[in-house]
Amino acid sequence: MPRRNNKSNQDPIRESLLRKSISAKKDKFGSRLSLSALALISLVVLSIFFFVVSRGLMTFTLDHINPFRFIFGTVWNPTAPDAQGNLQFGALPMIVGSFLVTFLSALVATPFAIATSLFMVELQPTLGKKIMQPVVELLVGIPSVVYGFIGLTIVVPFLRSIFGGSGFGILAGTIVLFVMILPTITSMTVDALKNVPNHYQESALAIGATRWQMIYKVILRAATPGILTAIVFGMARAFGEALAVQMVVGNAAIMPTGLMNSASTLTSVLTQGIGNTADGSVQNDVLWTLAMLLLIMSLIFNLVIRMIGKRTNISRGAK
Repeated sequence: MPRRNNKSNQDPIRESLLRKSISAKKDKFGSRLSLSALALISLVVLSIFFFVVSRGLMTFTLDHINPFRFIFGTVWNPTAPDAQGNLQFGALPMIVGSFLVTFLSALVATPFAIATSLFMVELQPTLGKKIMQPVVELLVGIPSVVYGFIGLTIVVPFLRSIFGGSGFGILAGTIVLFVMILPTITSMTVDALKNVPNHYQESALAIGATRWQMIYKVILRAATPGILTAIVFGMARAFGEALAVQMVVGNAAIMPTGLMNSASTLTSVLTQGIGNTADGSVQNDVLWTLAMLLLIMSLIFNLVIRMIGKRTNISRGAK
């Protein structure tokens, strides 16, 4: 009998020890909620990817358009047939136009972004924090249509007055995209410079390096992976920009032969034509194929960013 009483007295203590606390229940609920949100986001991304790819491949599987001629063709005429009665869907002018404005804008924006970031972090950090940083954040938040409207009313007439012609073309698109991606590259470059350990600078100055030698040979080299990530991220934004480029590039689906010639990009053709074609028509299918190309390029940019990030982690781990 005493043993039974001891066992009955110990049961409530054992139950209280094994019972989950309120904090544990909250943690479990939060974990399940996070996993559900992650699963939902993954499902949405996979659904978008599957939908765009399935619609984009219909150009080749259903409409029987030659993929090689589609990608490398130089004539884009989706409405009027040629002498043989065939519609011409050559996407190479849009692909070349997209890469031209992307690479040129990144090429121009990178030196300005690095110089601005060095001024904000190394040369005048107080002034950079109080004035430059709010300006950069303000530029990031400006809608793309505002950039396009400024380019249409200021950049295009300015180029027309200097070089002649219409003013529309690759150069106008490059200038507009340069202003658009400059704050993005600058803000990410600032973060990369701030992540350089302080003892790198102290060691360089301790061995007799000047301030410029310390910035050029130590800080910039240590922050190179982060700067490259910022450049690729800015290029990804420039490649997918639609409205601002459409307003200044000229929207002529021809191979660009100069910076002042009117051209077109993948995004400009999509925004112009997607609302003017019937769903299920060959004209609509080729636009979905252009959207698929944009999606693939976005994935490539993301993969490049991840590769740079992995190399950064490996190099830090080796040090």
